Amino acid sequence: MSAQIPIAVRDRVSDKAAKTLDIVAKFVDEECIPADTVFEAQVGVGEARWQAHPKILEDLKEKARALGLWNMFLPKGHYKESPGFTNLEYGLMAEWLGKSRVASEAVNCAAPDTGNMEVLAKYGNDAQKAQWLKPLMDGVIRSAFLMTEPQVASSDARNIELKMVRDGDHYVLNGSKWWSSGAGDPRCKIYIVMGKSDPNNKDPYKQQSVILVPSDTKGITIHRMLSVYGYDDAPHGHGHITFHNVRVPATNLVLGEGRGFEIIQGRLGPGRIHHAMRTIGAAERALEWMLMRINDPTKTPFGKQLREHGVILEWVAKSRLEIDAARLVVLNAAIKMDEQGPKAALKEIAQAKVLVPQTALTVIDRAVQAFGGAGVSQDTPLANMWAQIRTLRLADGPDEVHLQQMGRNENRRGKEVAAKIAGQKAKAEELLKKYNITRSEIGSNLKR
Repeated sequence: MSAQIPIAVRDRVSDKAAKTLDIVAKFVDEECIPADTVFEAQVGVGEARWQAHPKILEDLKEKARALGLWNMFLPKGHYKESPGFTNLEYGLMAEWLGKSRVASEAVNCAAPDTGNMEVLAKYGNDAQKAQWLKPLMDGVIRSAFLMTEPQVASSDARNIELKMVRDGDHYVLNGSKWWSSGAGDPRCKIYIVMGKSDPNNKDPYKQQSVILVPSDTKGITIHRMLSVYGYDDAPHGHGHITFHNVRVPATNLVLGEGRGFEIIQGRLGPGRIHHAMRTIGAAERALEWMLMRINDPTKTPFGKQLREHGVILEWVAKSRLEIDAARLVVLNAAIKMDEQGPKAALKEIAQAKVLVPQTALTVIDRAVQAFGGAGVSQDTPLANMWAQIRTLRLADGPDEVHLQQMGRNENRRGKEVAAKIAGQKAKAEELLKKYNITRSEIGSNLKR
């Protein structure tokens, strides 16, 4: 809630955003978290899970719209469709949304739709916006983003192989995609697909294009839904999909041929911030569950409540420190995006993308440990939270890719800092001579 906004960013949050944040917090705590259990029950069992659309979700959407909570994610100053919040302001709201499974969709701020709507809002033409952006923003359809492929190392997007061949006024698509999140939902009507349209281009970053593919296009086959540590995430799902001679109108191309990398970078930057702040919310909820457990008077191992065992309070303290520090890293990235755009904030976005999931996983693991066997069961949200957040160390680029880039960029300062340190050493020698101090005297002073 607004009273908990970090003081370092408080003056950057408008009164409108602060009031909305309070409404979001109340909506999540009092409506969405209690609804999570009902949602899971209404999804059902077996194959019927992939045709389900829990009524409670639509009821929550109605409540959210009545409260003015809808499409808060499009940042002010970048999209004409924006409700007027900055990346920083929405980031604070996304933290609360991350505490509940249904909250993000209830306010039409769920991935991958948010990123896909940003693509259409930023790069789509008027016809594409009318056909696909409007129903997505109205929450009447859903979408999927198809980039990762099973047969190549997709962490290097230059490896993407799905063929996009121009044939008159159409493109013909052939290839395979997986981890197509959202493709299982019966309301998923549009795929945003990245493929290779110009494999012979000398610039490897201009070989790819992005095209809009209606999900019911002939030649598309959904082979299976992939599980995440055993969770199927129905009805959302993560599809393994093939394209066999799929014909798509050339007018469905986004921005132009060879612009794929430009589009996906514009899409992934804000999305990583959204993921990170939702993950902070999940970590906060895990800490709440841990606090409940360690203060449960019925749980007294070795004659003491858990909070009376020394290591437990250390877990609580470390969790608070780590969550608060990680939050500031994300908010710093959001501020830089607001002021200079996603491209200028690549380093800060990468820092948040790497740090936050690792932090949250550590906090959740402590909570699981506090609960013992219950912590890995369906009786708490912790096991599912851990499974979902573990994927974020892979999604939108594995940690190692971001760390390698950050390390390479940081190492560029090597010559500069070596020269600086050499200069400092030389100045120190001059000062030693000036004050008639020998090196042997320095050593003897240190030993005293």
